[in-house]
Amino acid sequence: MYTYEFIGSENHEEFEAFVRRHPKGHLQQSWEWSRQKSYWLFQGIVVRDESKEIKGAMSVLIRRIPLTPWTLMYAARGPVCDIHDKEMLACLLEGAKVLAKKHHSYVLKLDPDITFDETEFMEHMKALGFVLAPKAPNFENIQPQYVMRLDIKGKTEDEVMAMFKPKTRYNIRVAIKKGVEVKICGKEAVDDFYRIMIETGARDQFMIRPAQYFSNMLDNLGEDVRLYMAYHEGEAIAGTICAKFGDKVWYLYGASSNTHRNLMPNYLLQWQMIRWAVESGCKMYDFKGISGDLSEDNHLYGLYRFKSGFNATFTEFVGEYRYIFHPLAFRFVEKMLPVARDFVSKFRK
Repeated sequence: MYTYEFIGSENHEEFEAFVRRHPKGHLQQSWEWSRQKSYWLFQGIVVRDESKEIKGAMSVLIRRIPLTPWTLMYAARGPVCDIHDKEMLACLLEGAKVLAKKHHSYVLKLDPDITFDETEFMEHMKALGFVLAPKAPNFENIQPQYVMRLDIKGKTEDEVMAMFKPKTRYNIRVAIKKGVEVKICGKEAVDDFYRIMIETGARDQFMIRPAQYFSNMLDNLGEDVRLYMAYHEGEAIAGTICAKFGDKVWYLYGASSNTHRNLMPNYLLQWQMIRWAVESGCKMYDFKGISGDLSEDNHLYGLYRFKSGFNATFTEFVGEYRYIFHPLAFRFVEKMLPVARDFVSKFRK
């Protein structure tokens, strides 16, 4: 028999330790990550068995929707538990319902780190009343439904390098031969990273976060995050941010200058981040999102081509689940949000 209880920032230690060691643990399910989301309220749900041991957990972030009385509840890459235990999933949902009533939430969204072939999990979620959103091949939902992952469990650096496609190994050597130097940097390099990020966002047409967001990340994630910068003759030409949690490393952000791209700094940056994962004894390096549409005429195909060069595996998740508490509010807010996002995007540009 399971029982649930709530965890706040003031008593998060046991919650954090469980998420960090669990096989389904994820950076975005950690209390540590919630610190990065300063506009959201963290509420952890833990499920205990009869011996009071934690068997499941879910980090829920709560944010008010402007100009409405409603809040959104979001469990990024949750839950963290035995995904085939329907009683466990039901107990976590009961806790979420209590939070929804307290915080006047119209929906709970979650996008589990679970692949689409886990049919038993999907059957449990449907039986519990969750609705699966339509597939999102081009980043239409909060988190990408398709990612590239590299299995590095038990492998040495040489073994991992040998897995890469010949062209990728060649490009890494090109960067080294032409004098690209990669450094692990602190907040002193955020301005350079942000300047290059602005170039990248304008070139590839995506919205970027403020510089302070990246500076805060180095504070909030501490030793679990690294900012790598690539230099050529003293000039910053590219940068990446990655984070380690448990036995996994995630590539989070990348930026490259419009000049010096022929020096292949992005390949060398990826290799240095992968090396950190190998040195740390991790089992997986996650390149994060790509498009699910792998046709060469897709404007996002370049992401797949670059990441697949490292011989990473194309991975499809089950997608985004919604548990709708208030259907009318859901229909209204979900129609309003895309309009608001478009406005913000145009304003930032």
